[in-house]
Amino acid sequence: MLTTEEIQRKVRELEIKSKKITTHLFSGEYHSAFKGKGMSFREVREYYAGDDVRFIDWNVSARFSHPFTKVFEEERELTVMLLIDTSASNLFGTVARQKKDLIVEMASVLTFSAVSNNDKVGVIFFSDKIDKYIAPKKGRQHALYIVRELLTVEATKKGTNLDEAIKYFTTSVKQKSIAFLLSDFLDTGYDNDLKVIGNKHDVIGIRVYDKMDMQLPDAGLIQVQDAETEKSKWIDSSNAMVRYNYQQHFMQQSEICKAYFRKAGAELLHVRTDDDYVKILQQFFIKRN
Repeated sequence: MLTTEEIQRKVRELEIKSKKITTHLFSGEYHSAFKGKGMSFREVREYYAGDDVRFIDWNVSARFSHPFTKVFEEERELTVMLLIDTSASNLFGTVARQKKDLIVEMASVLTFSAVSNNDKVGVIFFSDKIDKYIAPKKGRQHALYIVRELLTVEATKKGTNLDEAIKYFTTSVKQKSIAFLLSDFLDTGYDNDLKVIGNKHDVIGIRVYDKMDMQLPDAGLIQVQDAETEKSKWIDSSNAMVRYNYQQHFMQQSEICKAYFRKAGAELLHVRTDDDYVKILQQFFIKRN
């Protein structure tokens, strides 16, 4: 468990890191990647050469015997929802960091990107049930509260129920939102509800995984334990067929996940624990533009 001082220090570190990333890399990309609700009327001003003639305000122009045009601006306010998997499988990590650490960093960056654009941000923490809901709000204090919760939320020795999280999101968030699902997606059977939110919301899945989720090392007889069920067994990692089957299982999970997101019209990013997640997010934002 982290002490209060350690939590405060880590929150501050994540704020500084996130703001640096947001300022130098995402300032324009995040803003452009996600569109607002449309255009709203701002004011009427004198018409200048090159202005769109369709927006000439003929009533005002007639009154002043001079052309005037309507000025519109993008309605920016967006709601960003982070659906964060807190199940025990995210405590795993053999290269650079644990999956949980990666999720915390990415969620912090997305939180500060949202508040720096004056957007609302909220969170749903889930494992095999809903662990905590933070309603979407704006502002730095709210962002700091979210980061504190990200750092202190306990990863429970439980499974992953993505369907439960998606259903809760459907009932609790009514306005159209940008929903980021951060998980290792060790679950199936959430495809129908993913399709439902994909029709209404802008949904982006971020699948985090570790090198050893995908590939067993050739290390002889090793004991492996399922972090969520706590069941353990011995396997012979020197056996080429054992290593092959392990990799095939991971690839099958990947394909199921991809198929679910494709059918839902949603997007899916894959981020490994030793990847440069900043580059992956930046490329994703640029591609959306």
